[in-house]
Amino acid sequence: MENRLIELSVEGQKEGAAKLRLYLLDPVSAAPQKERPMVIVVPGGGYEFCSDREEEPVAMRFLAMGCHACVLDYSVAPNRFPVALRELSLAIAIIRENAKAWHVDSNSLLLCGFSAGAHLALSAGVFWHRSVAYESIGRKAADVRPDGLILCYPVVTSGQYGHRGSFEALLGKEAQKELLETVSLERQVTPQAPPVFLWHTVTDNSVPVENSLLLAEALRKSQVNFELHIYPSGGHGLSLASEETGGEKEYLIEPCCQSWISLVQSWIENRSWK
Repeated sequence: MENRLIELSVEGQKEGAAKLRLYLLDPVSAAPQKERPMVIVVPGGGYEFCSDREEEPVAMRFLAMGCHACVLDYSVAPNRFPVALRELSLAIAIIRENAKAWHVDSNSLLLCGFSAGAHLALSAGVFWHRSVAYESIGRKAADVRPDGLILCYPVVTSGQYGHRGSFEALLGKEAQKELLETVSLERQVTPQAPPVFLWHTVTDNSVPVENSLLLAEALRKSQVNFELHIYPSGGHGLSLASEETGGEKEYLIEPCCQSWISLVQSWIENRSWK
């Protein structure tokens, strides 16, 4: 396996560059030119930090599926929208530009986001064809288009069921209503959005399940393909919902939710986003 670290500098960053850590599987002798899907893991953290429990452990699971994987440590507060979106868009563009050399299927670039990271991944999915995502990084819309989204207990709406802390970190506490509506992503779904795999828990007390339900309704109205799983129990920030990512915090270990990663594997292997 080859490891690479790429720093991403974009317009508007207030401190430091974002970091893209790539894990590239080695070619195998039986299929030396095989192109694999690439999954970009986008951790949560309320746009205040990047949660390490939702980074490398998740990337390793995608590697075990036969995908390439990478982790994006994007800029958080005091950086504001659309800095992180530009960073993710640049990451997608760089991977697509290097697809042949890295044996990546350039039509199988998937984003796996958690919580606020899922909001960022969804932002890339709904804004990829708008200038805010690509103009300032010197790319074209097609360069930054994700092919599919895997959204885990996502922050979606800035409305009644919104996670206030995420939007305050993303926009500032004095954000105008118009800007809040812009990043309330159930409002931004169009038929140009990529297919979505989506899961949440009924008992999530931080980011209510209504976030996923509102998104599913918007995807349905725009006739965007999606797969939705609602689990009956489990709190927020579960990651893999296992001892591997929960450690000594028992509330982060939820057996009924552990199936999501296997379901994603089927979604990927069946090319459900195609």
